[in-house]
Formats: sequence, C-alpha cells, structure tokens
Amino acid sequence: MSERAAIPLPFPSPADKHDLEEGGVFTPRFDEDGLIACITLDARDGTVLMFAYMNAESLRLTLETGEAHYWSRSRKSLWRKGETSGQVQKVVEIRTDCDQDVLLLNVEPGGDGGACHTGRRSCFYRRLIADSNGVRLVKDEA
Repeated sequence: MSERAAIPLPFPSPADKHDLEEGGVFTPRFDEDGLIACITLDARDGTVLMFAYMNAESLRLTLETGEAHYWSRSRKSLWRKGETSGQVQKVVEIRTDCDQDVLLLNVEPGGDGGACHTGRRSCFYRRLIADSNGVRLVKDEA
C-alpha cells in the first residue's frame, strides 16, 4: 500500500462476469447488509490473525489511511483496529478473490502483535476434533 488518495464512494459495480473475474477494475461485491468478508493475515509469516467484515466506509478508510478499519456487526459501528488495544494493523497488501466478495489483508500488526480480544495473537486458537465422542474444541498451546 504505497500511494494514498481520497477514495470516492460508492465503489463501481462490475459490468459483467468476465470483467469481475478478469478485469482491472476493483468492484467489491457487498452482501445484502452492505458488508464484505475480510480475512486478515500477518504479512511476516502468514498466520491468520482474524476474520471480520468491512462496509464501504471502512474499506475506503483502510485504503486511504493504510490502517485496517472494520465494521462491527454487534456494535453497528466502524472501528479502527488497535484504537483501544494498540494492535494497529498497518496494511501491506489487499487482495480479493475471483468474484470480489472476499478481501484478504496482509498486515503488519502493531502493539503486542496480537489481534484477538481474548489476548491471543490469533482469533483462531481452537481446533475442532471430531471422533466417536462427538465434536469438541481443543485450544492450541500458548
């Protein structure tokens, strides 16, 4: 993320499937609630830090500032990652999938390097185990 400029809203709509999948115009596909899924990775080692949603405004702010902004579905408000925790996420790269309905952020995490509100580095600290006893969660060793 090198050049910063004012990003106009709304983002353009894709002309057709070919343009969406192969074209050079960024046309994010927000869902019926105006949200797009966002997976965030640590740019240093590829660890999945978190999953969140963005709306058009949080995406615009992320592009303009170079710091990750998300939309909180529970609070129904914008939030800049690290605003209270110090875990500011400096965006290194943003990718989108083939049909532009998911974003992938590569970030340099600030503060203690974590991303989870539980105090862990990653929000993905539990594994599902399915066996004859059913399905259960097992925490990773800290």
